[in-house]
Amino acid sequence: MELSTIIELLGTGAITSVQIFLFTLVGALPLGLLVSFGRMSKLLVLRWFVRLYISLMRGTPLILQLFIVYFGPYYVLGIQMGADYRFTATLIAFILNYAAYFSEIYRSGIESMPRGQYEAATVLGYSRTQTFVRIIFPQVVKRIIPPMTNETITLVKDTALAFTLGVAEMFTQARAIVASQGNLIAFLIAGIFYYGFNAVVAFIMERVEKAFAYYHE
Repeated sequence: MELSTIIELLGTGAITSVQIFLFTLVGALPLGLLVSFGRMSKLLVLRWFVRLYISLMRGTPLILQLFIVYFGPYYVLGIQMGADYRFTATLIAFILNYAAYFSEIYRSGIESMPRGQYEAATVLGYSRTQTFVRIIFPQVVKRIIPPMTNETITLVKDTALAFTLGVAEMFTQARAIVASQGNLIAFLIAGIFYYGFNAVVAFIMERVEKAFAYYHE
């Protein structure tokens, strides 16, 4: 197989990997914020339910969660899903998993804010929503960018786990090429892709952190 053909096949897989990455962030970032609110809720039932969810997501392997989401509809509900469900199941598992991790990062950032800022906002006539959106959340974002960057970089590498459901992302394509060609060129190219992807993610997150630099501690 010519190098150009290998690159073309891996390029197709790379697009799928990027899609998994982006869709996961779009789903997990807002869901994680909602979960963090549930984790800090004054409602005991909701708080314990959310704690159980977070514990399960963080305490079990993502690969196991992928299998449960994919095979669950058939073995639990008796519903036969189509081949297209492989990609959807991958996104569901990734979003649920990463929302749990993001929620704890959000929670730590929110709870680290001085109580005096809430009290000062109340004196100035801000509502609770205005206080959070205009005063608290921008500072929280600045504080949580480093741990968020770590999780985002991990997400880039975790996209390779989609191969367990037969999703043709970068690693799946590279593995198939290596098996048929008997050399490691495809793995080398895949490694360069993941490294480059993470370098771009780290650069973007660094720029975001600098954008929030005016929120001094």
